[in-house]
Amino acid sequence: MKMKKAVLIISHQGFRDEELLDTKKVLEKNGIEVKIASTELSEVKGKLGARVVPDILFQDIQVKDFDALVFVGGPGAVQYWDDPLAHKLLKEAAIAGKVSAGICSAAATLARAGILRGKRATVFPGDAQELIVNGADYTANHVERDGQIITADGPSSAGKFGEEIARALKE
Repeated sequence: MKMKKAVLIISHQGFRDEELLDTKKVLEKNGIEVKIASTELSEVKGKLGARVVPDILFQDIQVKDFDALVFVGGPGAVQYWDDPLAHKLLKEAAIAGKVSAGICSAAATLARAGILRGKRATVFPGDAQELIVNGADYTANHVERDGQIITADGPSSAGKFGEEIARALKE
C-alpha cells in the first residue's frame, strides 16, 4: 500500500501555529507524508512565532498528488475564503472522494467553495455565520466529520482534527 499524502495549506502571514504543527505531527505519526503549501516559498512566521518554510507553492498543488487537502486557520486564513483556486481545488477533491479539511476560520473556505452545503461542519465560533449562510449544518462541535469532509473549531482541537484526518485516510 502506498503512503498517503496530505497537503497543509497556510496563509503566508498569520497562520495559527498549533493548527499547522499539531495537525502535521499527528499525521506524520500515523505514517502520512505531509507537504506544506503557501503562496510563497520564503519562510513563514506563525501567529505565535513558529517558523516554517513551505514545500510547494499553493498554485502548484495538483489534487491528484494528494489524498487530503487541509486548510489551516488563523487570522490569515481569510486570504483563501474567496480564492478561486482554493474553491477549484476543494471541488476537485470532493468530486474525487478525497479528504477536504479546514480548521478554525479556514473552514469558511470550504463553506464558500460550496462543499459544505447540506453537511455537518464546525468552525471558529466567530465565523459560524459563514457556514450557516453557505448551507452547512453548523454543529459547534470541536471536530466534525461528514463523509470525507473534516472541520474543527480552533487551536485546542488541532490534535483531534489530525487524528480524524488520519482515520479518514486509513479507511
